[in-house]
Amino acid sequence: SRIRFATPADVAAFIMPQLRYETQEKFLAIMVNAKNKVISTQEISRGSLNLAVVHPREVFFAAIAAHAGSIFVCHNHPSGDTTPSGEDINLTIALKKTGDVVGIPVLDHIIIGDGTYYSFAEHHCI
Repeated sequence: SRIRFATPADVAAFIMPQLRYETQEKFLAIMVNAKNKVISTQEISRGSLNLAVVHPREVFFAAIAAHAGSIFVCHNHPSGDTTPSGEDINLTIALKKTGDVVGIPVLDHIIIGDGTYYSFAEHHCI
């Protein structure tokens, strides 16, 4: 009876209620099994109005502890604008590389805005 993600829109719909109205940036990891069924969701970082400091070590510590087959990462932009920043792009690249090394792929990075989302996978950036 676990939730299963088939598309980036599924991930966004799952996490949107939790992040849409946050006034601070929050960065979450969603751990899934080999069939993309949710194992757990963990807040990795909570930041300020426009910044949350995230290090791959914390993301993959949570994923390894949950015995995740892969992960989705998500964060919000309190401004409502889902355009990825340079930091968002660099973090996504670092997380993808780390996931490749540890054997826990990052399937997507979703940015939540005001009723909208940006998917790095949909934009072929991951």
